[in-house]
Amino acid sequence: MKAALIVNPRAGRGKRYTLLPALKNGLHRRGLRGDLYLPRTIAEAAAVVRRLPLDAYDAVATVGGDGTNYQLLNTLLRDDPQRPLPPLAIIPAGRGNSFARDLDLQSVNDGLDALAGGLLQPVDVCRFTQPGGPYYFVNLMGLGFVTDVAVTAARLPWLGDAGYAVGVFHRVLGLRSHRLEMEIDGARIETDNCFVEICNSRFTGGAMRMAPEARLDDGLFDVVLLASLGRLKLIGSFPRIYNGTHGRLQEIRFLRARRLRVRTVPPKTLLPDGEVFGATPTEVDILPRRVTYFRLPLDPA
Repeated sequence: MKAALIVNPRAGRGKRYTLLPALKNGLHRRGLRGDLYLPRTIAEAAAVVRRLPLDAYDAVATVGGDGTNYQLLNTLLRDDPQRPLPPLAIIPAGRGNSFARDLDLQSVNDGLDALAGGLLQPVDVCRFTQPGGPYYFVNLMGLGFVTDVAVTAARLPWLGDAGYAVGVFHRVLGLRSHRLEMEIDGARIETDNCFVEICNSRFTGGAMRMAPEARLDDGLFDVVLLASLGRLKLIGSFPRIYNGTHGRLQEIRFLRARRLRVRTVPPKTLLPDGEVFGATPTEVDILPRRVTYFRLPLDPA
């Protein structure tokens, strides 16, 4: 097994070079061969990926979080949407690592163990439109309140997952609803809305179970809609998202679909895989089992 490892400049919360000895030793102990690529910026990382001799590797891995994986995925698919790709891997070293949790990966050692184990998970890819697009995500894409929370959390990287909780309490003070117009598999929805999450996997913000029933390989994405609600109710209900019981709120709707169009008034910023990018209107569809990722075996308990 030989892997290319793209190490995010901010991996390890800005202490990338402290990770390198652990990565090298971890690869050696598991009998893996790996080439470490150390781009200085995200733009440079994309250039590194474009130059990779993919045929020379059994896997391409990111060392970082959801955003690093997003950049890798988009670089690979946008350059040639149809080309076969090697299996992908995540070595979790970011802030939230939400998508990695659906692969049962929560640490650098977990990621290396998954590489060594060789168990592959087919994963659907969601495609969305923007000028110059399309673009792609595998975790989830949000708009509205959830994007505002993520922007605040990004300013507090030293807090890790707790930054999202701080973001919720900060942003709720300025909570505003927007008008949502959505066409989802031909059905039309018009309502006042607090946020929308289009989920290919279960987690967001680290351990928040935004879409508890989402599956990575079912050919569908789960859509979570939160209607307009008061500040106190939102704050009081917030802890439910960690165990996935927020769906009991009457303001929450869960839907499943293969295609949707969404427009908001006013336009809202998008948050694909934790990256602040793009705005409504947009269209989303799904590419079933377009990629594979290394994962750990499910715990039988």
